[in-house]
Amino acid sequence: MSLELFSTMRVVALPTKTNFRGINIREVALFQGEAGWGEFSPFLEYQPSECVPWLRSAIEAATKPWPELKRKKIKVNGTIPALNVPSDIERIVETFPGVNTFKVKVGDNLSEDIARLTHVRSLRPNAKLRIDVNGSWSVATAITNLHSIYENIGAIEYVEQPCQSVEELRELKAKLKVNIPIAGDEVLRKSADPLKVDLSGAVDILALKVQPLGGIASALKLAQQHNLPIVVSSALESAVGISHGLALAASFNEMNFDCGLATGSLLSANVGDLPIVNGEIEVKRIEPNFEGLEVSPERYKWWQDRLMKTWELIA
Repeated sequence: MSLELFSTMRVVALPTKTNFRGINIREVALFQGEAGWGEFSPFLEYQPSECVPWLRSAIEAATKPWPELKRKKIKVNGTIPALNVPSDIERIVETFPGVNTFKVKVGDNLSEDIARLTHVRSLRPNAKLRIDVNGSWSVATAITNLHSIYENIGAIEYVEQPCQSVEELRELKAKLKVNIPIAGDEVLRKSADPLKVDLSGAVDILALKVQPLGGIASALKLAQQHNLPIVVSSALESAVGISHGLALAASFNEMNFDCGLATGSLLSANVGDLPIVNGEIEVKRIEPNFEGLEVSPERYKWWQDRLMKTWELIA
């Protein structure tokens, strides 16, 4: 069945509005099954073994119905890349109309991080701020930086993945003297078995991403297993991938955090439209429009080879 599914594959190249985690073009593979379109878009540097959950997710998305949805719209946060030019930050903030929460990328330079956060706060004084470190700090650096950010910026909704390992996060949580909750992302999705990770005393919030965790059903199982407050985020997907993140967010009985599912605003072209209206995005399936977005035959072949190498690890 999957080989027949893969024969429907289309690959698109979506330009970004600004450099985001080193990316200026986001390449995405899409294929269509009986339930609709699924997305397979592991980042280009990922090896086949890292791509396995992404492919499982894409197959599920194309072939399985969504779970029961508890809401029709999802409140979203804006995402601010590690930008330092004020006009660049202003331009990105403006692409998130009505949004009341911003997740700001930090990590490399404390003074630049504080300046970036200060500028976002000046632009949206009433918005909540959360920060994402992508696991780049040691425990000692995290303590120093979080205390400084708290002193200069004030309340931070949470810090996402300040350190890499569970042990480091647990040590940080025990030693941190300011009230900044810790959200776990990579600590779960980069684990060999996310169900077996012991997060006790390490994180306060789970950040779930559909593709890296193997699909909606897998993410729901993880949420049940770890029994922590949830926020759902994207992996800079196309509108197709985002639609499945929205469905995951809509399937929880409670969703008390604005979700990181507005990253389509960071792309200057997309296969579908998921507009932000009053800080919310409607939950709906996407019928993609490929016009002018498909990659060259050489890139398509690269994705075909990648898909099959990943599939061999599953089949």
